[in-house]
Amino acid sequence: MTDEKVTMKVNDNGSIRVTGDVDLVDAVGGRFQVGSTFSLCRCGQSGIKPFCDGTHKKIGFESAPRAT
Repeated sequence: MTDEKVTMKVNDNGSIRVTGDVDLVDAVGGRFQVGSTFSLCRCGQSGIKPFCDGTHKKIGFESAPRAT
């Protein structure tokens, strides 16, 4: 992993978009295969968790948090 800054964007009514060089690990330290850009599920209904598969669109997931 490099020292470059990673960006995580919380998309309105959708996923968390991760951009940058990051290691994504599970609870026991196993590494997920990821590229330099990928999306994480926020709706909890994805069939490929922790990644987004677009299910949020089908189920009408709504969430648009803003930083304060």
